[in-house]
Amino acid sequence: MTIRPLFDRVLVQRNEEADQTKSGLYLPETAKEKPAEGTIIAVGNGRINDDGSVTPLTVKVGECIAFGKYSGTEITIEGEDRLILREDDILGILT
Repeated sequence: MTIRPLFDRVLVQRNEEADQTKSGLYLPETAKEKPAEGTIIAVGNGRINDDGSVTPLTVKVGECIAFGKYSGTEITIEGEDRLILREDDILGILT
């Protein structure tokens, strides 16, 4: 199954968080936080303006982004967790 976000929304796959800290300690599953970084899998067509014109999104498929901790809507597609969020919820593009 494939999904294409509508309008100014993007589909994001969260990046995996490390199982170990920089000092070498292993983190249990309960101590891990959901990462606020991810890779864009799909993008919508763009934002529809008041006059009916479409403004394309500034992000592209494959870019790594940073987003707010509690932003977006979590969905499960074929057993894998994904996140749909608006372009406004994206804090920046990671380079």
